[in-house]
Amino acid sequence: MDRTLAADLARLPDLLDATRRAAAEALATLDERAVVPPAPKQRDPEPLPEQGLGTERALAAFRERWEPRLSASAGPRYLGFVTGGATPAALAGDWLTAAHDQNSNSSMDGGGQDLERETVGWLRELFGLSDAHTGTFVSGATMSNTTGLAIAREWLGERLGVSPAEDGAAALGPVRVLSGAPHSSIAKALSFLGLGRSSLVRVPTLPGREAVDPAALDRALSDTPGPAVVVANAGTVNTVDFDDLPAIAALRPRHDFWLHTDAAFGAFAALSPDHAHLAAGLDASDSVCVDLHKWLNVPYDSAVQFTRRRDLQARVFQNAAAYLGPLGEHPDLVHLTPENSHRLRALAAWFTLRAYGREGHREIVERNIAGARALGAALEEDPAFTLLAPVRLNVVCFTLAEDPDPARLTALREAVSAEVFVTPTVHEGTAGLRAAFSNWRTTQADVRRAARALRTAAREIA
Repeated sequence: MDRTLAADLARLPDLLDATRRAAAEALATLDERAVVPPAPKQRDPEPLPEQGLGTERALAAFRERWEPRLSASAGPRYLGFVTGGATPAALAGDWLTAAHDQNSNSSMDGGGQDLERETVGWLRELFGLSDAHTGTFVSGATMSNTTGLAIAREWLGERLGVSPAEDGAAALGPVRVLSGAPHSSIAKALSFLGLGRSSLVRVPTLPGREAVDPAALDRALSDTPGPAVVVANAGTVNTVDFDDLPAIAALRPRHDFWLHTDAAFGAFAALSPDHAHLAAGLDASDSVCVDLHKWLNVPYDSAVQFTRRRDLQARVFQNAAAYLGPLGEHPDLVHLTPENSHRLRALAAWFTLRAYGREGHREIVERNIAGARALGAALEEDPAFTLLAPVRLNVVCFTLAEDPDPARLTALREAVSAEVFVTPTVHEGTAGLRAAFSNWRTTQADVRRAARALRTAAREIA
């Protein structure tokens, strides 16, 4: 064994303790650190070391060279994108995921698979899905949407008497994928799956909304005969608008379509009694996307996909090799996603669900919703700002009241980046900013701090 490697093995408990202290210090200073630090002067990459210096010196080099450049994305005022953090239990689970280093895809080493299935069952219950749905962990919402649409592609083939998994996507002929306000990952998935971005048909939305107009969807489904795919939204990125899932499902007696619902973070509305109606009808979906490194607050990367047609899922992703488990009635996970290598992502989710239960995660969701509403109210009261949409759940979509051009919004965003991070957007042709609340640490004090920073910056750039 390499001498440096052998020395690290001998000192492993001490090295892990040093790493623990570094992690604890990073988390303890989240409130004081710049949410997004200023960009440093560009430095050339260092060459690969010929002789290693060991973990202790590597840790020191990381803390000196790279840690100061990392954002405080684990903290309470990183409101860009839709970014959660890692609850204490989720962080513990993630550390143990690396320590045990399982490839949890095969029943020949089945503990990881069984843990994942138990966790998927808990998540299914959390989101109000029936036992008809089975699920598997994937890396994020993009891969969850891609997996769901791959199953939909095979369903189209089943309806047409072909198998895209065997014969290729071209066997389907022209395909229509209908959606009102699809996330960008939908077009990416269609490109990846060989269906093409041009197969995505935008359906009119309700006036002033991002929710699809059910009557317009009815007409669009009537325009061309044959089976189709409908992508519904349970929480759009800009305004957290929800399609009327029961109304979409009610179109099935007249039209033949697969219903895929992108509920990346909107599914968590089911945890709040006051907002559960927004996700009503989710169980009617044929496939569902839920991102877990958003509102479940587990570390990147983690998501889950659900479907009612595991048989079609296995037809798409089955992997024939002597060293892999059989397909069987209950396929190994290796037969259910694009991944052959599948880290035990479920452990972090298992830990946080076991540690805090439904009630603990309901409290996070409702506190985040309250924070979004408080920031929305504060900006609405300030003449420098205007809301671009109502605060429906956990996202505040806003802009400058006067001259909201992208350059001024960029200046505003950069001016507040030490205190709060928000991301740019365009809503109904108007440039704006988004503040998304999904971190378990965020409190009303953080809301006040964010609002104060935005108000100050708006006056400075006026």
